Amino acid sequence: MSIDTSKVATSNSSAALADKPNRVGAAANWADERLGLASLAKKNLRKVFPDHWSFMLGEIALWSFVVLLLSGVFLTLWYDPTMAEVHYEGSYAQLRGIEMSGAYASALHLSFDVRGGLLMRQMHHWAAMLFIASMMIHLLRVFFTGAHRKPREMNWVIGCLLLILGTLEGFTGYSLPDDLLSGTGIRAADGFMKASPVIGSYMSFFLFGGEFPGTHIIPRLYVVHILLIPGLLLALITAHMLLLVYHKHTQWAGPGRTEQNVVGFPMLPVYAAKAGGFFFIVFGVCALMGGLFTINGVWLYGPYDPSKVTAGSQPDWYMGWPDGALRIMPGIETHIFGHTISWNVMLPILVLPIVMFLVLMVLPFIEAWITGDKRDHHILQRPRNAPTRTAFMVALMTMYGLFWAAGGNDIIAIKLHLSINQITYFMRVAVFVGPVIAFIITKRWCISLQRKDQEDLLHGYETGIIMRSPEGGYSERHLPLSPDRAYVLAAQDRDPDVIAELEAGPSGPDGNGVEPKTGIAGKLEGVRQRLRLAMYADNVQKPTREELEAAHHHAEHEHELQAGAEGHAADGHQFDGHHSVEDDRLRADD
Repeated sequence: MSIDTSKVATSNSSAALADKPNRVGAAANWADERLGLASLAKKNLRKVFPDHWSFMLGEIALWSFVVLLLSGVFLTLWYDPTMAEVHYEGSYAQLRGIEMSGAYASALHLSFDVRGGLLMRQMHHWAAMLFIASMMIHLLRVFFTGAHRKPREMNWVIGCLLLILGTLEGFTGYSLPDDLLSGTGIRAADGFMKASPVIGSYMSFFLFGGEFPGTHIIPRLYVVHILLIPGLLLALITAHMLLLVYHKHTQWAGPGRTEQNVVGFPMLPVYAAKAGGFFFIVFGVCALMGGLFTINGVWLYGPYDPSKVTAGSQPDWYMGWPDGALRIMPGIETHIFGHTISWNVMLPILVLPIVMFLVLMVLPFIEAWITGDKRDHHILQRPRNAPTRTAFMVALMTMYGLFWAAGGNDIIAIKLHLSINQITYFMRVAVFVGPVIAFIITKRWCISLQRKDQEDLLHGYETGIIMRSPEGGYSERHLPLSPDRAYVLAAQDRDPDVIAELEAGPSGPDGNGVEPKTGIAGKLEGVRQRLRLAMYADNVQKPTREELEAAHHHAEHEHELQAGAEGHAADGHQFDGHHSVEDDRLRADD
C-alpha cells in the first residue's frame, strides 16, 4: 500500500505557516525571527500583578505625567519663549496696548485666542499638581508598608529623584508665562542663589546672562522645562518600571501569598484593561478641573516689572514648605572677610531642602543597617507592625506640614484675625516640638493597635453580647476571626530579642569566628544596638503557638458552655478551622 507523503504530519524546527500569510503576519514573523520579541512578550504580557487600591497611587502619578506630556506638546505649538518686548494687541482688552514680553503675550494668546488653549493650560497646571501630590502619597505608602526594603532600595532612590525633578519641573513651568507672579518667583530664586557664600553672585550672573532679569532666563527655563528635565523624568520612570517588573510587585499578606509568589491578575487582558480605564479616569479628572476651576490666571497680574511685586504672592503648594521655613527663620547674618553670609536665607532655602531629601533617600539603607535584615521582602507590612518606622515618617510629615503652614502665615493671620508675629514665634517652636510629639503619639498608637491584634488572635473579636454566668458574673461573648483575617494578623514576622542581645554583649567571637568590633567600628556597633533597642523593645509580638493553643483551649471550653446553653453546637467547628489557619502560619514561622 502506498502512502501519500503530502498528508503525513512531520516535525521540524520552524512553525507551520499559512500558504499565503497576510502582510501583518509576515511583518510580525520577520521581526520575531530577528528580534525574538514573541517569547519576551509572551513572558511579560502574562506577568501577574496583585490587586489593591493603594497600588493605584503610583498609577495616578504615571498617568498624570502622560497628561502633562500630551498637554505640554499642545502648548509648545503656540508658546513663544522670548523676552523681546512687544505691544499686546490681543483679545484681552484690559491689557491691550501694554508693552510686555513675547512670552507673556503668547501666554495671553493661548488663553484667549487659541481654541482650547485655556483648557490645555489649566489641564497642564492641574496635572502638574496631581503628579507631585500622587508621587508624595505613593512614597508615603511605600515607606509605611515596608516596600522600600531589600531588594527595592534603588527604586526608592529613583522615586525620591523623581519627586525632586518633578518639583523643579513645576518651578520652571510656572515661571514661563513671565507675568508679575511668576516673575516674583524668579526674583526670589535670584536672591536665593545670591545667598550662597562666595559663588552666589557668579551663579546668578551665569544663569541670567548678566544682571537680573536680563533677556535669557525665559528661553533657558523653557529648554530646561521641555527638554532636560522631561528627558530625565522619562529615563527615571522607565528605570522605575523595569525594576518593578524585575523585582515583581509587592503584595499584602493573605492565604496563598508568600515571599516566592505573586497572587493577582495577568497583565493581559485584566490588568491592561484596568490600567487603560484608570488612565481615562485621570485624564477626565484633569479635564474636569481644567474646565471648571481657574488656576494661574496670568491675565490678572499683568506683565512682569522688576520694580513691582504681587501682594500676598506665594509659590505653588509643593514649594510652600521651604518658603515657610524662610518666613520663620530669624534674621541671622555673618560678615567674614568682606563677605556676608545670610544664614536666614541659606539655611531654610539652600541647606534644609537638600538635607531633607538626602535623609529621605538614605532611609532604606539606615533601616537596613539598624535592623541587620538582609532578606528579600515581597510581603508588605502593616504600618502598626513597624511602630518606630511609622512614627518617624509621621514626625517628618508633621515637620513638613508645619513648614507648609508657615508659608501661609500672612493668610492665616488675616483669616483668623491673629498677630503674624505670634504665628511666626509659635511656628519657630512648633517645627521642633511638633515632630517629637507626633513621634511619641504615633508610636504608642501603633503599639496599642498591636495589642488589639494580639487580643483578637487569642480571644476572637468582641460581639457586644453580654452574658451572665450561673455564679452571677458578667462577660462579653467573643467569636473567632475569619480564617483570612486571622492569617493577616498572624503573618507578621517576630522581631529579634534585642534586650537579650544587649544583655549578652560582645563576649567573644561569634559563630563564624569573627571577633567583636573595637575602636570606631565598635562604637558604631554600640550605636546600632541602641537604635535596635529603641526600634524593637516596645513592640508587641504576635503570640507563640503555645500561647495560641492555650488561649484556644480556654476559648473552646467557654464556647462549649455557651453553645450548650444556646443549643448552637455548630459554632465549635468554626473555631477549629480558625485554629488551623493560625497554627499553620505559626508553624511556618517556627
